[in-house]
Amino acid sequence: MSVPSFYGAELRFLRESAGFTLEQLLEGSYRGAPLLSRIERGELGMPMDLAAHIDKKLQTNGFFERHCEAVHKARVAGHPPYFAKIPDLEKSATTIEDWAPFLIPGLLQTKAYARHLAESKAAWASPETVDERVRARLARAEFWERDDRATYWGILHEPLIRKPLLPPDEMAEQLEHIATLMRASQTVVQILPESETDRSLMMGLLKILTFPDAPPLAYTEGVHSGQVIDYPALVANYRRSYDLLRAAALSPRASLAMIEKSARGYRDEAQQGH
Repeated sequence: MSVPSFYGAELRFLRESAGFTLEQLLEGSYRGAPLLSRIERGELGMPMDLAAHIDKKLQTNGFFERHCEAVHKARVAGHPPYFAKIPDLEKSATTIEDWAPFLIPGLLQTKAYARHLAESKAAWASPETVDERVRARLARAEFWERDDRATYWGILHEPLIRKPLLPPDEMAEQLEHIATLMRASQTVVQILPESETDRSLMMGLLKILTFPDAPPLAYTEGVHSGQVIDYPALVANYRRSYDLLRAAALSPRASLAMIEKSARGYRDEAQQGH
């Protein structure tokens, strides 16, 4: 069991042993039952103020407050510091919209693709560090198994599927994985043709997240840095730019056809190589 899952399971055990419902335990705090439920399932981190409140209500002698930071470190292990908030934000979002000019977004990656990126982005990293980064990337894919997951929309630049980052068999697997998600989970992925000349968002990755009870956020990332943006006017500008990309992209059906055709091409190439 992971550290966050153990922490959440212990919270649930002690809450139920004390005879509290989620709502009763939260009385006097500023937090809601959905948040606490997801903390108990190991899906979200515990805010420090809530940890202090729970210790007081359950009389746990500071247990949850003392271990709150350790659980947080376990949750973000394998992720760079500038990205550490994103996995939890993805879990609590209503919608997630990705723009990927250079790399396939993390939520869509296969293990082979994630490993290639982990090895190439930090060639000096130890094998253990690479493994930790791959595990952290793949753990985000649990997103697709949740019934309450956010609505996902991705826009990929055409060279991502035309210019392979992996050997043909692994590239075929990556594109087949995206196609499967599109067919099975009502996920929308569009391809922006290489012929489109608008370069307004070509400088790096963009992610826009909306939430049921909080303002939207934007996240941008370069080679070795990233930034969460919450300034409303700037988020609105990113939203307008993203909508222009969406308008210029191929339809979901045409995009799926292109992805599947490219996957077949790589699969044929792999078989010929054998």
